[in-house]
Amino acid sequence: MSITEQAVAAEQNAQASLYDRLGGRPGIEAIVANIWENHVSNPLINKRYADSDPAEVKRLVTEMCCAGFGGPETYTGKDMITAHKGMNINDTEFVAVCDDVLKALDQNNVGQREKDEILCILYSLKNEVVYQ
Repeated sequence: MSITEQAVAAEQNAQASLYDRLGGRPGIEAIVANIWENHVSNPLINKRYADSDPAEVKRLVTEMCCAGFGGPETYTGKDMITAHKGMNINDTEFVAVCDDVLKALDQNNVGQREKDEILCILYSLKNEVVYQ
């Protein structure tokens, strides 16, 4: 690849949506599968998922991520406030979820730029999730 081709490729990647940079729906599904495994293995939060339908949780998280990261999918789940109301999620649990997501991103060789963007998105939702 020539230097010009490399520059064009780098510019296209810089302008690509987070959805595309993560590999579209298949890439996001792989990440979500790892997030699920990390959550159910994490003693700080695994009890929160004990009575959950794994397929349904993964479907909704995949939809939410795909839609939120610039993909064509539509999120069909509840808004974050409604989904988490009455759960009394605390800061420790929120951080545990974030840690599990970051671990899943590492498991899928996601770049630092994308990890930073996703962490910003997670923290933008914190007030809608913690102590609702």
